[in-house]
Amino acid sequence: MTIRMNLGSDSYDIVVERGIIEKAKDHLNLDRRVLVVTDSGVPSEYAKKLAEQCKEGIVCVVEQGEASKSLPMFAKLLQKLLDCGFSRKDCVVAVGGGVVGDLSGFAASAYMRGIDFYNIPTTLLSQIDSSIGGKTAVNFGGVKNIVGAFYQPKKVLIDPELLKTLPKRQISNGLAEAVKMALTSDGELFDIFENKDIESSLDEIIIRSLKVKKSVVEEDEKEAGLRRILNFGHTVGHGIESSEGMAELYHGECVALGMIPMCGDAIRPRVIEVLKKCDLYRRIEYDWEKIAKAAFHDKKADGDTVTVTTVNEIGRFEMKKIKCLEVIEKAKRTLEGAL
Repeated sequence: MTIRMNLGSDSYDIVVERGIIEKAKDHLNLDRRVLVVTDSGVPSEYAKKLAEQCKEGIVCVVEQGEASKSLPMFAKLLQKLLDCGFSRKDCVVAVGGGVVGDLSGFAASAYMRGIDFYNIPTTLLSQIDSSIGGKTAVNFGGVKNIVGAFYQPKKVLIDPELLKTLPKRQISNGLAEAVKMALTSDGELFDIFENKDIESSLDEIIIRSLKVKKSVVEEDEKEAGLRRILNFGHTVGHGIESSEGMAELYHGECVALGMIPMCGDAIRPRVIEVLKKCDLYRRIEYDWEKIAKAAFHDKKADGDTVTVTTVNEIGRFEMKKIKCLEVIEKAKRTLEGAL
C-alpha cells in the first residue's frame, strides 16, 4: 500500500509492503553515493541488503541507544559524509529505529544545507510514528530532541517483515504510539486493540496509525497547533523517561503511563486494560519532583502552564492550557491510584 504525504514541494510516498527492503532500488534513487546509517542493535543484513543495491553504498554503524542521539555522533556522521566526498546529489538512508532516523535525518538536513534522505524504519515505534513527519533531532543538555530541524524524507519504506527479529518488549514499545493515535483520532483502531488479536492485526495497526499521523502532519507540518495531539501522553511520559532512575523503561512504556492521567475517568479503566493487553502497564516508584523538573524543562512548557491533549471519549481529543502543577497533581492522583 502507498500512502501519500501531501506537503506541497515536500510531498512524498510512504510505501507499506512486506519484503520491500529486498527491492528498495525499485523505489529509491540509489544510483549514486549512499550513506546507509544503522545501529549495532539492528541485524547487519538489513543495511547490507540495502547497500548492495546502491551504486556506492557506505555503511555507518552507530551504537544502539539514546546516547547516540548526540551532537558528537551528529558530527561523526557529517565527518563521514565529508571524508567520503558526498555531494549535493548524493543521499542518506536510515535503516534502524527512531534514534537512527532522527540522527541521520538531522545530518542529511545540515550537510551542504540539505541532501536527500530516505527512511527504512526497523522498529514498530519508528514504523508508525517517528519515520514520517520530518522531525529530526538530537538530545542536548539533558533535554530530549532540543536541537534539530523539520526535514522531510524523500520516501519512507515500511517493511513489517523487519519486525520479526524484534523482542516482544520492543513490539509493545511501538504499540504505545498506536494506542495514542487510536485514543485521540481513531475509535476503530482502539476497537482492534480491545477486541482483536494484536499480532495478527499488526499490518492494519501500522497502516491505520500512519494514516492518522499523515492527516495531522498535512494540516500542521511544523507543530503550530493540531500536531500537538501527537504529544498526547508525552508531557508526563517524557518526565518519567527523563527523570533519574527511570532508565529501565522504554519510551513507549513511559508514554503509556503518561496517557493514563490525560484520559477521562469514564474511559480510563478501558485504556488501562488495553495497555495491559499490550504489556505496557507498569507499576513503578515515582519521584514526582524529578518527573516535574524533567517534564517541564522542555520546549512545550510556557512559563507555569503547558498545553496538553486530553481524551474523554475514544477517538476524540481536546487541547487545553493548564498549570504545570495541576498536570503533576493529576498524574500523581491517577497513576498512584490506578487499577
